[in-house]
Formats: sequence, C-alpha cells, structure tokens
Amino acid sequence: MMTSFVLLCLSIAIIESLAGILGNGIILAASSMSCIGSKTWPPYDMIVISLSSSRFIVQSWNTLEYLLTIFYESFFCQENVNLASKIIFTFLSYSSLWFGAWLSVFYCIKVASFTQSFFIWLKLRIARLVPWMLLTSWLCSFTAATSFTLDVYSVHENITAPSSMTNSSALTTTKKDSLGLLILICNAGIAMPLILSVVSSVLLIRSLWIHTRHMQNNASGFRDSSLEAHMKAIKSVCSFLFLYIICFVCVLFILFNIFSPLSNGEMICVVLMAACPTAHTFVLIWSNPKFQKLPPRIWHHISCHGRTACM
Repeated sequence: MMTSFVLLCLSIAIIESLAGILGNGIILAASSMSCIGSKTWPPYDMIVISLSSSRFIVQSWNTLEYLLTIFYESFFCQENVNLASKIIFTFLSYSSLWFGAWLSVFYCIKVASFTQSFFIWLKLRIARLVPWMLLTSWLCSFTAATSFTLDVYSVHENITAPSSMTNSSALTTTKKDSLGLLILICNAGIAMPLILSVVSSVLLIRSLWIHTRHMQNNASGFRDSSLEAHMKAIKSVCSFLFLYIICFVCVLFILFNIFSPLSNGEMICVVLMAACPTAHTFVLIWSNPKFQKLPPRIWHHISCHGRTACM
C-alpha cells in the first residue's frame, strides 16, 4: 500500500523532472541552433547536446515511471518489466553521469591555466578527443546496463538448475564466480566519471581561485567585471560538483537496492535524484548567455503569435 509520504515524494519528483525536461529542452534547442549549417560541431556543443539529450530522455523516462508507480503500482512488480526498467534507467543514468563528467573535464582543460606539458597537450587536442570521449561513454554505459541482465540470468540459473553431481556443482560455482567478477568490474567502472568530475572540478576551482586572488591584489577599490566573472565561475563549478556527487550517490543507491522498494529512504533518493540534474541544468543556463537568451526569444515569439491570432 502506497503511503502519503511516498505519494508526496513521487509528486515532487515528477514536478522536478518536468522542470528538468523544460530546462534541457532549452539547452538542447540553443546548442542545436548554433550547430545547424556548420560542417564541424564545436566540442563544447557536442558535450552539451549529449548531456542535455540524455537528461531529457532519462527525466522523461523517470516521469513516466513515477506516474505508472502512482496509478499502476503492480505494473513494476512484474519481473520482466522491472528488469527492463532497470536496464534502461542504468544506461541513461550512467550516460548522463559520464557526459556531466566530460563537461567538467572540458571546462578544466579550456579555462584552467596550468603549464604542465600533458595539460597543454590536452588543450591542443581536446576538439579531436571529444567524439571519442562521448563514444566511450556510450559503450561503458551499455556494458554496465547489460551486466544487470547477466546478474538476473545467473541468479535464475543458480536456482533452477539441478546440481546433484560434484563436477556440475563445481562448474556452476566457477561460472557464477566468473560472472560475478565481470559484473563487479562493469559496475565499478562507474566510479571513473566521479573521479574525473571531482579531479577536474577541484583543479579548475584551484586555478580560478589563484587567478581571482591575483586579480584582487592588483585591483583598485572597485570590483571589475572580470573579477565578478571569475567569482561567478567558481560558484558555478562548486555547485556543479556538489550536485553531481549527490546525484551519483542517489543513482547508486537506487540501482543496487540499498533501500527496500517504496521505502522512505528510496523516496528521498528519488526526490534528490530528480532535483540535482534539474538544478545543474538551470545553473548551466544561468552561467551561459547563449542559453539565457533563448527563453525570452521563445516567449516573445509566442506573445507576438498570440496577439496576431487575437486580432
């Protein structure tokens, strides 16, 4: 029986996901418009389009799942439906986490002012590396999602298959251990985007802070626009990192069933998991003038069209 707290959390998560769909739609539209007609896409737009599209899809999927949970709770109790839902959610969530990590890496490489030879090498070749980075993310996400199918198949095989003979039992145990190791490796790979995001964000914050301190020491009695821009960038990166870590932990809690279904702990994770990408999306819009200009243009177009229709 669904409690009022569960219903409240699912309703909040639906509203947050709908807001995220709107925000990611704005980013996706603005980035796509700037790429139309160009033979080569800028690496930043490639990453942002991949991130916003993956979030748009995963938040749409989550909204559908939350609505079905509210109005048709028994639907997800079916084994095949639950497995398919987990595979799709895993693939989309892992992809979103990977793309968010690559965005942090891109910011660090383009903005931070380090003089190490490897960093300079990355700065010069980042445009050519981005497509391979995105392709690797899709492959890693697909592998991790597929591991859930193997896990369920292995448990089902272990329960149903007879093991009366010693050799057969030993062979089954060996297969299970090997499969378990493969599943562990596949899911341990999700730690990589977290490491990339944390390291790149910390390096970028350090670089921006050093540069900001240098500007403050050399500045006159007023805060110039460049200093304001650096402080705004530091706040944005800190918020990106904070939201990313919370979302990452909540995704893992949901995927590995840390809490029982529809428990208070799972519902809190659901609310946070819906809130963090949405907040990250709107911080991204707030920090980029190109994304800020699109909503007023859309609203102006709708208003003009509405006034024309009324005449």
